[in-house]
Amino acid sequence: MKTHRIVLVVAMVALMIAPATPAFAVSKEIIQLQTQVQALQDQMARMQQSFDERMGIMRNLVEQNTDGMNRIVAAMGELQKTLNQQQMDVSGRSEQVSGQIQTLNDSIDELKGRMAKISTQIDQLAAQQQNLPAQPAPTGAVAPMQSQAPPPEVLYNNALRDYNSGKYDLASGEFGDFLRYYPTHDLAGNAQFYAADIEYRAGNFEQAVVGYDKVLEQYPGGNKSSAAQLKKGLALIQLGEKQAGTKELQSLIQRYPRSIEATTARDQLRKLGASGSAKPSAARRRP
Repeated sequence: MKTHRIVLVVAMVALMIAPATPAFAVSKEIIQLQTQVQALQDQMARMQQSFDERMGIMRNLVEQNTDGMNRIVAAMGELQKTLNQQQMDVSGRSEQVSGQIQTLNDSIDELKGRMAKISTQIDQLAAQQQNLPAQPAPTGAVAPMQSQAPPPEVLYNNALRDYNSGKYDLASGEFGDFLRYYPTHDLAGNAQFYAADIEYRAGNFEQAVVGYDKVLEQYPGGNKSSAAQLKKGLALIQLGEKQAGTKELQSLIQRYPRSIEATTARDQLRKLGASGSAKPSAARRRP
């Protein structure tokens, strides 16, 4: 617009001074002026073309940047969706692995029981061979109460087999018999855990907490201590005692930080919106 104004001003000045000069000079100046005007117009056209080209380039760059940002936003959305799905999958796999490990531990316990049974039978055969010359016991003699019960390994393996088969009523009685006849046996802590776990599966969370407490108090060094503390915390939460259950799970993580039960406890605390760490506190005790 500014250039157009300059051209118009120059033309008007030329017209004003035209009468004062000879016709030949005026014609020459007009031709020069027209040449200059044409040059200015050509320059303006080139400037306009250059401006349009640059605007086109800028518009193209803006569109490319917009497309790139849209792709980044879409990729971030997909990544967040993938991360959320992976977190859910990890939580589900953690619970599945926890159940598989417990089943594996049960199988190992059963295998240990069978090995112990074989060892006991070998010892009994050796003892019988040594006692062959001995006199038989008098008729009518009363044997101790424990001799009336099946061997501990047999009783425990039968109970564990029924437990794994879902025959919880039968298994509960067998585990109870084992604890009554062999309260100090190496497998007594396991028997107490499974007896409490049967109560948990039946929804008797109050009785389950009592049973898990016995595992923790009477058999603290057993291989079911971490599992008992985990299930006790879950049972307390089921009873509506969220604070006590949370403290139990936090205590489990502090005592057994690398165990599979600690992983399950962390997942449960995350679902409850609680922290996985807390100051050590006394475990909840039931009368």
